[in-house]
Amino acid sequence: MHSRQYSPDLTPPWKKPTPVPEVPADPGLVVEEVVTGYCGAVLRCEKTAEGPTVTLEDRFGKARVFPMVPRGFLLEGRPVTLVRPSGRPAPSGPARTASGSLAVPGARARVARAGRIYVEGRHDAELVERVWGDDLRIEGVVVEYLEGVDDLPAIVEAFAPGPDARLGVLVDHLVPGSKESRIAAAVTGAHALVVGHPYVDVWQAVKPSSVGIPAWPQVPRGQDWKTGVCRALGWPENTGAAWQRILSRVRSYKDLEPALLGRVEELIDFVTAPEDAEGAGGR
Repeated sequence: MHSRQYSPDLTPPWKKPTPVPEVPADPGLVVEEVVTGYCGAVLRCEKTAEGPTVTLEDRFGKARVFPMVPRGFLLEGRPVTLVRPSGRPAPSGPARTASGSLAVPGARARVARAGRIYVEGRHDAELVERVWGDDLRIEGVVVEYLEGVDDLPAIVEAFAPGPDARLGVLVDHLVPGSKESRIAAAVTGAHALVVGHPYVDVWQAVKPSSVGIPAWPQVPRGQDWKTGVCRALGWPENTGAAWQRILSRVRSYKDLEPALLGRVEELIDFVTAPEDAEGAGGR
């Protein structure tokens, strides 16, 4: 009579969890916690009486601590088990988007919010997409093209902004006493925010050093500004080609002037604020 050896684990194979990779929680690794959906970059790992924990920092600089449980995190959408760092050299820091926010590799675009951001001018809209596109897709914010500020009152009336559908607008050359400032004041309210940069054209929001020029030329009044810039710089008088030349030099927020950076960040804050929040908050 032959005896059989049985495994002490009598769980049927089809009920056993599928093994997942073990991944060292090296600083800078971006993961998603499966229970809360919190995404962030690893700051550090620690031993506690309850077991090892990992501290994650999200794209806004806020940190949270999570237990390092099996299958507790997603890496690029796939379950993993975080383990203590391997001791290999860590990356210099978490990856960043062009706007300077923490990047979330593999993150899917969020379903579009009811709120919107309107941007006056095609070049302005292209510049916003260039620097903030990744952030806007993760936040679910759609950017619409505003042809001219004169159209703004009708757009705001048709949009009917409310607590769950905020409207943010970025306009050119918003200076005190101008027609643009009067229109902006007339449509701004608890759920609609109009901001603008002080430049004659958004070209000036790109730092001259990034374009490879000492400064943006002074263009005489009455002359088309973009054409005048091309003439002064010795560029062909093709403003479309000139803009593509400028845009190609913009790689991140570091290539833009603070006066534009602050206004776009303010609009994103405003549109993505919780429904019960009043006004814009800081990012």
